[in-house]
Amino acid sequence: MKRTVKFSIGIGTVAVLFAGAWFAYATLFSSPQSEGNEEIFIVNRNQTAQATAKKLKSQGFIRNGFAFSSLLFIRGKRDAIAPGGYHLSKNMNVWRIAKRLIADPDLKWVTIPEGWRKEQIGELLAKMFGWSDEELDTWDTVYTKMRSDYIEGTYFPDTYLIPITEKGLDIADRMTRRFDQRFAPYVGGFAAQNIKWTTGLKLASIIQREAGGKDDMPIISGALWNRLDKGMNLEIDATVQYARGKTDSGWWAPVTSDDIRNIDSPYNTYKYRGLPPTPISNPGLAAIDAALHPAETDCLYYLHDADRQIHCATTYEEHVANIETFLK
Repeated sequence: MKRTVKFSIGIGTVAVLFAGAWFAYATLFSSPQSEGNEEIFIVNRNQTAQATAKKLKSQGFIRNGFAFSSLLFIRGKRDAIAPGGYHLSKNMNVWRIAKRLIADPDLKWVTIPEGWRKEQIGELLAKMFGWSDEELDTWDTVYTKMRSDYIEGTYFPDTYLIPITEKGLDIADRMTRRFDQRFAPYVGGFAAQNIKWTTGLKLASIIQREAGGKDDMPIISGALWNRLDKGMNLEIDATVQYARGKTDSGWWAPVTSDDIRNIDSPYNTYKYRGLPPTPISNPGLAAIDAALHPAETDCLYYLHDADRQIHCATTYEEHVANIETFLK
């Protein structure tokens, strides 16, 4: 009799434990749905593991955030989730979700800084997506030269979430579409002032490279427009840097007097009047806005001191005095 009672208690205990384990699995670890289509789950930059668990729960990918966080903690992967996009489905259990998220993302965040030239952008993309030298060269010489007005300046500086399988041509199209969207409000403004949008973009690209910050962009724009109106050479170092290309010190190393004298290029604005044939960088909206809305000024010359403060001059003699005061 006692054996029967003990056996029954044992069976009951096992049944309770089994039921508890099944309940825990069903409520904590199982997939939220029996069926589901693949979706993109986005992990933002600097997103914490706790925030990721909360986001997974709110979007219906997991049943319980604590269960997900516990799995990461047990596996020692609490901080192993890289920002990006991941293909997930709501028919995946929490183990599969966790395994997928600690692997490489299916889409990567890519930030293009303002003022970079397209070759710099290509180098960043090559590093992010493992391009070969041939693929990088194709970006420089084919994908970004397919439309005459989109050779430079139209690869909009922004943050993109790009699939790792996306081809270079598609990435170029993605960036120029973003440019078209963001630049569209300015097209009418340039047209109203009888300025071609390509002209405005060229000037914006120079302003972007010349400015010490967004605050001095309108004054630089005013000075450059003044030079153009007077038929002066722009005499911009950044255009010579663009013509010279990459050096051991990078794409934008300081120009030398030899560079100015010896580089015979329409981008050398010391030698040739007017704007260069194309933009020299990919400007942001602040530089584009400054090109459209220059400050009213008599300034023709400017420089930045060691603190990146701008100092203007209306004559060359004043400019030389500023050089003596602020740069020597």
